[in-house]
Amino acid sequence: MGTSVQVTPLSGAYGEGPLCYLLAVDGFRFLLDCGWTDHCDPALLQPLARVAPTIDAVLLSHPDMMHLGALSYAMKHLGLSAPVYATEPVFRLGLLTMYDHFLSRWQVADFDLFTLDDIDAAFQNVVRLKYSQNHLLNDKGEGIVIAPHVSGHLLGGTVWKITKDGEDVVYAVDFNHRKERHLNGTALGSFVRPAVLITDAYNALNNQVYKRQQDQDFIVSMVKVLSSGGSVLLPVDTAGRVLELLLIMEQYWAQRHLVYPIYFLTNVSTSTVDFVQSFLEWMSDSISKSFEHTRDNAFLLRYVSLIINKEELEKLGDAPKFGTLARMLQVDPPPKAVKLTMSKRIPLVGEELKAYEEEQERVKKEEALKASLSKEELKASHAKASDTMVVDASLSCKSSNDVGGSVDILIDGFVPTATIVTPMFPFFENTADWDDFGEVINPDDYMMKQDEIDNNLMLGAGDGDGMDGKLDEGSAHLLLDSAPSKVISYEMTVQVKCSLAYMDFEGRSDERSVKSVIAHVAPLKLVLVHGSAEATEHLKMHCEMNSDLHVYAPQIEETVDITSDLCAYKVQLSEKFMSNVISKKVGEHEVAWVDAEVGKVDEKLTLLPPSSTPSAHESVLVGDLKLADFKQFLANKGLQVEFSGGALRCGEYITVRKIADSNQKGSTSSQQIVIEGPLCEDYYKIRELLYSQFFLL
Repeated sequence: MGTSVQVTPLSGAYGEGPLCYLLAVDGFRFLLDCGWTDHCDPALLQPLARVAPTIDAVLLSHPDMMHLGALSYAMKHLGLSAPVYATEPVFRLGLLTMYDHFLSRWQVADFDLFTLDDIDAAFQNVVRLKYSQNHLLNDKGEGIVIAPHVSGHLLGGTVWKITKDGEDVVYAVDFNHRKERHLNGTALGSFVRPAVLITDAYNALNNQVYKRQQDQDFIVSMVKVLSSGGSVLLPVDTAGRVLELLLIMEQYWAQRHLVYPIYFLTNVSTSTVDFVQSFLEWMSDSISKSFEHTRDNAFLLRYVSLIINKEELEKLGDAPKFGTLARMLQVDPPPKAVKLTMSKRIPLVGEELKAYEEEQERVKKEEALKASLSKEELKASHAKASDTMVVDASLSCKSSNDVGGSVDILIDGFVPTATIVTPMFPFFENTADWDDFGEVINPDDYMMKQDEIDNNLMLGAGDGDGMDGKLDEGSAHLLLDSAPSKVISYEMTVQVKCSLAYMDFEGRSDERSVKSVIAHVAPLKLVLVHGSAEATEHLKMHCEMNSDLHVYAPQIEETVDITSDLCAYKVQLSEKFMSNVISKKVGEHEVAWVDAEVGKVDEKLTLLPPSSTPSAHESVLVGDLKLADFKQFLANKGLQVEFSGGALRCGEYITVRKIADSNQKGSTSSQQIVIEGPLCEDYYKIRELLYSQFFLL
């Protein structure tokens, strides 16, 4: 019996809702993403609420609302307490995304589903991993290894590989195979024959034009509007696809020496760019190499100005600007009349302010009265416990015998006992409460005062895992404004006369590419999630008709058992056997061809040396050879090499070709490397270099 695997969608199945899936691997329960919509409707989280306390680990794939928007709410209200795993950019940019969402909602509504403190508390549980870093789980997850790999969709975006007993479960949603300005393409193509592939059908019905043509069409449309005196409004996210958009515009503005101003508006825009400037190692090879050679940071923006509130936006007049206009303008382009519902927070004035202040004063008096009664009750209890004498309420002082500088003080109603040396006024000792661990601490005594909190927030006090002082000043002032306020809403009709330049910059693989990637990876079992019903059924039918895959497309809260049909055995390697094994370094691994017999030693399966001489074996190609990587390797060795007709032309006479066998998908023998040319010095040198990288002889 293979590794037990079950998948249950909690959201994002047969629809384009937020992504959230339960994956059980031999009883260890992973939560794959924890997404939410911008509306933050708790009703959408009912399936998650039923399983949240049982989750053992959370894997986050991308830093946007659709993948992690419900994390703070789930940890505050639903009992989710498992450790969270993500890459560093997903952690940092995801935190900014949640900050921006909270501030945006708070400005237009009384938002109380979670607070900034709840966001910080949720993200404190995040364990940050690097790409290709194998992380071994322990305790209940012993034997399970997780590793993040490049998804190519957003900065830090992740394809997760989960391995148990040699079987791989790959979670790959929202991947992009194409290299972009700031991101490399996905690493999904490097996986071959995993036991299970969980992927999305989001773009299974969409085909895109070539990226270069797409970028050109976008720029032409936008500049056409600007040159005619119009404005361009681009709805963008907080810290996701907007990064590619910023680089496109920066590059084009520099090439054409354009002077139209560009503005990037979110509550955390400056923080976003600050963090992105420090994540160059997570970006494309071209950006990393450019920084290594010229120290030029691609995100030192020269043509884009950052603004963080609507007040700054209103001062710009009719200048082109970024924003968050609704999708209706994309579906039904202008000119048209658009009815909008506007909301904003305004200070209380007049009678409303007076009523608010009276209410606050009433609350303060009630709290003071409760505090006074509590003190009186405490004194009464102490007086009863110590049997202290009661003093008359109408106390008066009398002095007499004022001789020799001494004064006798007598108080009506106070009669000193005969056993004391000197009369004393009643004294109430405030005794502390004690428990098994010592004196009981009152947390209120150690609470920071409001002015201290305000100062720390303005100074950007942090603990190293939060924003580290990166909350924008305007956002901080927004939170610290303690003036009484309320949220008002009103409707207005806007006559839209400008054109809207809109292009699809979602950064996902399209229909052709998704089908090609699935065919190349060739998983034993395929699970389809996150896509419309039409797209899901289309991709499912395609995979069933064109391959021997077992394809599953579960509904929300439907559990599918995708346990592998393979049998896995654990065997020991005897010392005598290992002494004859010759390993060879291939990339980051050591690989060896072994011939052995299986026997039992101390009732355990053990690999033993063969009893007879094994027959010779052919050379084996290890991994997936990429000609582009081999080209760079040969160039580093001083050889003249270039691409020609899909093959590598090495020097004047030698050609290296890669031939794939379409009848053997995903197997190690499905690819052949052919070296063509005369038997000369270059031929043997190139063959030796090829063998040293990819072959075992």
